Amino acid sequence: MNRLLVLETIIQMQSFTKAAKVLGYTQSSVSQMVAGLEKEFGIQILKRSRNGVSLTAEGAEIYPLIIQTLRQYQALQERAAALTGLKTGTVRIGAITSVSCYWLPELFKSFKGMYPNIEFVLQQGDYGMILTWLKNGEIDFGLMTANYGEGFNKVILHTTEMKAFLPSGHPLTKLDQIPLRKLTSDPFILVEGGGYAEPIEAFQKSGLLPNVRYRIQDDYTIMSMVEAGLGISVLSELVASRTNFDVQVRSVEPKIERPVAIIYRDKATLPIASQHFIDFLIQHKKELL
Repeated sequence: MNRLLVLETIIQMQSFTKAAKVLGYTQSSVSQMVAGLEKEFGIQILKRSRNGVSLTAEGAEIYPLIIQTLRQYQALQERAAALTGLKTGTVRIGAITSVSCYWLPELFKSFKGMYPNIEFVLQQGDYGMILTWLKNGEIDFGLMTANYGEGFNKVILHTTEMKAFLPSGHPLTKLDQIPLRKLTSDPFILVEGGGYAEPIEAFQKSGLLPNVRYRIQDDYTIMSMVEAGLGISVLSELVASRTNFDVQVRSVEPKIERPVAIIYRDKATLPIASQHFIDFLIQHKKELL
């Protein structure tokens, strides 16, 4: 199993050298383990280039199965450890930006206060990326909008409001609540993830068409662009809770909401640590801002 863990770390770090450093191996031993895997399977799994290390076409075919095997073994280890209590384990999460920044740090801290030897692996991405990670077994569960990802189990934690973000001095800042139709004239900066965007859906339901000039995945880039007067946007209210950007935030009418949910396949097959953390999230969902 160590060879599978080495392979996963190389892919994550895109480097033999970095993977060796993280895992505490020599670069030579890491190379030997990968060579052993390639010999055992009879195919070349990795290729090196100027941009780093990546999977070959054949490697990409078997990588999801390798990850599934690794996760199953890790789940077995944690299940055995659970017989004497939750002492060790790793929780692998994929989350959208607003959740990973504003919710998870404090939740991690509280959970580790009860279970200090539990480790977290957090991958930040858009909706499409999170669903791909779930399908490939790279994460145990995702934290993202419940409006996307059919076929997965979902538990809604909190419904956040999405609000209009405007440059300071914009005429619409005189309003406490902005009709959605008034957001169609200015250049619109769309926050988009995996092909899905709540603001676009809201405009379409109202029979409106925004003047989309930019499509950005990162909330902070969008706020910087709004501050510079390059356009307006609609973002999660969480983003406005901790920001030094010189922007104005207003509710819109009709209200746009984002139900944030835990997305997973089969909870019973998840590692024990992840099962416990999911239960912890549900127990503390009323505390989420």
